[in-house]
Amino acid sequence: MYELLIVDDEEISRDSLAKYFPWEKNGFHVTAAVSNGKQALDYIEKNPVQVVLTDINMPEMNGLDLAKALYNKSPRPIIVLLSAYSDFSYAQTAIRYGVRFYILKPSGFQEISDTFSQIRKELDEQFHDTTTVTENELVQKILQFIHVHFRNGSLNELSRQLFVSPSYLSQLIKLKTGKTFTDLLIAEKMKQAQLMLTDPDIKIYAVSEAVGYSNPNNFTRTFHAYYNLSPKEYQLSHANK
Repeated sequence: MYELLIVDDEEISRDSLAKYFPWEKNGFHVTAAVSNGKQALDYIEKNPVQVVLTDINMPEMNGLDLAKALYNKSPRPIIVLLSAYSDFSYAQTAIRYGVRFYILKPSGFQEISDTFSQIRKELDEQFHDTTTVTENELVQKILQFIHVHFRNGSLNELSRQLFVSPSYLSQLIKLKTGKTFTDLLIAEKMKQAQLMLTDPDIKIYAVSEAVGYSNPNNFTRTFHAYYNLSPKEYQLSHANK
């Protein structure tokens, strides 16, 4: 599933595009819908986006300025310009900033569908058809990421690796596991801490640091909540067996 950001200052148009076009059937997930280019740039700085569907005429930062701002970004999202203006000068400027897809308002269902079908083919080639990964396979990738990066892994880093938005991952994790990303991360930290504490000579502060806690007191409280024993008590009980 590829992440799509919709940018349009007209609320009705923006909401209609986000809610009523069958994006997910076409391989896209609407990660957000914002009202101008500045908001879009701010969002893209923090979230992975593969495609931006943007109006041209908007306040603060218009669609062409947004395309210009994203031109040197790596990786650069595909820009689709959506406008009621048919002036050829817009298309000329758009091409200058790497824009190849240009849809005129009012656009029909088929025009949008055809455009995004072509975009999906290009993205499939670029990302080696990552959209064919099933939700269960994606959950396994999530769990593997947590197992490897339990110390300081983040949802944003995971989303960048998997090319899907943090919001989509959060929903998927909750749906499939009944837990949040943070719940799973902490559970893995505690599992790894438990294993380390089987060593009777290891220091508690060393275990705390090894599993990503800069404050040993926070580590101790969390460990106690999981096992009803402090780390030291657990270590001693294991040593006595």
